Amino acid sequence: MDIRVDTVRKEFSHYPALNDVSLEVKSSELIALLGPSGSGKTTLLRLIAGLEMPTAGRIFFGDEDASSKTVQERNVGFVFQAYALFRNMTVLDNISFGLKVRPRATRPPKAEIRRRAMELLDLVQLSGLEKRFPQQLSGGQRQRVALARALAIEPRVLLLDEPFGALDAQVRKELRKWLREIHDRTGHTTVFVTHDQEEALELADRLVVMSQGKIEQVGTPDDVYDRPNSPFVFSFIGESSSLPVTVENHELWVGGRAIGLPAPNDAVGEASLFFRPHDVELVEDGVGAALAGVVVASRRVGGTRRVELEIGGLPERVEIDLPFDHPAGEKTRIAFRPKRWRVFPKQA
Repeated sequence: MDIRVDTVRKEFSHYPALNDVSLEVKSSELIALLGPSGSGKTTLLRLIAGLEMPTAGRIFFGDEDASSKTVQERNVGFVFQAYALFRNMTVLDNISFGLKVRPRATRPPKAEIRRRAMELLDLVQLSGLEKRFPQQLSGGQRQRVALARALAIEPRVLLLDEPFGALDAQVRKELRKWLREIHDRTGHTTVFVTHDQEEALELADRLVVMSQGKIEQVGTPDDVYDRPNSPFVFSFIGESSSLPVTVENHELWVGGRAIGLPAPNDAVGEASLFFRPHDVELVEDGVGAALAGVVVASRRVGGTRRVELEIGGLPERVEIDLPFDHPAGEKTRIAFRPKRWRVFPKQA
């Protein structure tokens, strides 16, 4: 089921939570809405679900205008962060609930409802737990039940709002892999909201990066991480450092010195250089143009050591990754060049 959001605006008490947002989600695609708090990602998800109605614009399911249709009419499955399971119902009854409350004309027979629920229990790897109650399950198991319940109604679209937000880090990692496998087996068009960059990069076919009620960039995880189109996206997705630079003579300058980075297509004038801590090469200090700074702090990050550098008189500090056994200590001077970087014109 394709979804098309066409110039949608949503206001709450005259406050614009979404500003003329347009987005196309392909059938069977798993897409992540990613952004900081207040960016509009949950509002967009709720509009797709039918839990909110747009102030302006339209939402299409396939060729059908679903803008004014209810959640039931849109036939969406929704999974919340807080599970929203019925505490007084068994796992089996929770999964079966959406089918049991259908109008009589479209309600399957009891035997068919049970068969479908048991199949879903097997799909979400909870076979044998059908008689338990939610409070007898772990957080990860409860979220699997919530997903099975959403799938039971055979939704046209599956929507997930911070589905793993209440779980600890290790369980989140396990469920991310599991959710991707479930999606690939069922082929549902899936939209999920998250503020977790690692989760979005690992799970999604495409990312929709949002800020202040607008879409900043849409692309595959590789596109968005490797080719961010704005300072916001570069700084929000992954870790990054930035420095004020000047573009002159088709190269970059810092503090009146060339730093060995070409800028053949960038406009002359003040700009900002962005790069990632792991995307640098160390060079011998004083040999050729480069950036150089003094170590002011150091910490371990996995198998590397991340150092914070002060760059000659600039108020900004940058971070770079060194091999863990690098001898650099506090006040050590280190010279380096980014291997991959982006330059953005100075914002007014």
